Amino acid sequence: METKKMSYLKTFLLGFGFFGVSVIWSVYNAFVPLFLDERFGLQAGFISFIMVLDNIAALIIQPPLGVFSDRLRSPIGRRLPFVVVGAPVAAAMFGLIPYAQVLPLFIFSCITLLLAMAFWRTPVIALMPDITPSNKRSEANGVINLMGGLGTVLATLIGGPLYRIDPSYPFFFAAGLVFFAGILLLIFVREPKEYISSKLHLADKGEGTQMENKVFKNLGNVFTQKDKSPMFILLAILFWFIAYNSLTTFFTLFGVNHLGLDGGDSAFQISYIGLIFMLMAIPAGFLASKFKRKNVIMTGIWIMIACVLLMYVIPTEVLTIKFASLMGSGFYVLSIILMFAGIGWAMINVNSLPMVVDMTDDDHIGTYTGLYYFFSQLAATFGPVFFGWTIQLSNNDYRLMMVIAPFFFLLAFFMMMGVRRGEVQSLPVEKG
Repeated sequence: METKKMSYLKTFLLGFGFFGVSVIWSVYNAFVPLFLDERFGLQAGFISFIMVLDNIAALIIQPPLGVFSDRLRSPIGRRLPFVVVGAPVAAAMFGLIPYAQVLPLFIFSCITLLLAMAFWRTPVIALMPDITPSNKRSEANGVINLMGGLGTVLATLIGGPLYRIDPSYPFFFAAGLVFFAGILLLIFVREPKEYISSKLHLADKGEGTQMENKVFKNLGNVFTQKDKSPMFILLAILFWFIAYNSLTTFFTLFGVNHLGLDGGDSAFQISYIGLIFMLMAIPAGFLASKFKRKNVIMTGIWIMIACVLLMYVIPTEVLTIKFASLMGSGFYVLSIILMFAGIGWAMINVNSLPMVVDMTDDDHIGTYTGLYYFFSQLAATFGPVFFGWTIQLSNNDYRLMMVIAPFFFLLAFFMMMGVRRGEVQSLPVEKG
């Protein structure tokens, strides 16, 4: 069996997979709600329902795909075949979304996009622990999240001005970057040789039923095993993603309806989170190596709580005090708060997946990555619907979400208090 080594170049190239995922979701979350509001005239509750239809599909698909990718064997590996299929389909469907002028076609385009994204997201993220030793996974995840942050920054920094020129341009831009990212993965990333064979196969017969049963078995084990650390970390992931996904889903509408910004400027503000997230991604991994992943995550949660509450208590006229302009958008007091939120989110997000995969062995990395995404997608399904209907029932008071989100971050903090495992595994590995 191969000895794993940490290669920053290989990890950087692998990060293009997460780069592609981040580009898609940043553009999707920033501009699809604006289409639903401006083109189709929907209110927040109905917007939230449409925004989570795709997440429901991912909720069902991603955990079995994690198991399937653990068991798949092909000439190019057990993860990369999913990229071959998923990335180009996702890019093509994303480019079609702005041309859907009737609501049923628009919803169909969004769902098809998510099915394609769900098909390759879990396998490509599982590649990181596949090729990285336990003691380097936080650092490697920092590199990958650096690339994800770069995707968010490019999508929002360039997407906002492109949206002003033509609403379809951000979608073309993102689709092109995703296709490019998929090509780079296939050219430069190689999976561990022990997982590759000359014939596509699964280890056991009756794989479809067994995969489904294994997903439910693993999910059940999380809640029934004596050690509750996996349960607590996955519940923490659920709660902080409820808060974060809901905030990002409705932030552009918060900026437009509460702060009085235009759609492009409001979407541009999200780039400040992405920029600082990108800069903090690698340092967040190093902080975890020095102070432990759990401690860094819990500190990040408190930073997020503080930032979100500040956006609630600070008056609109103060939040929108403008210090400078960049690419036609403003740099406000709001922008500074969002930059601190980027620090907190990096401390949380960079270290959570390494904690999850270090609670299992190498043969089940894809399975546990699938569980990670099951809970994050469950959050992406429940959170925006709950927030959306709360906003609608409060007469479209988008400011209200800045009160609800800290409550879920606080729940995540209490769950993290129960986590006892997930730090670096004390296994001998070759340095390099």
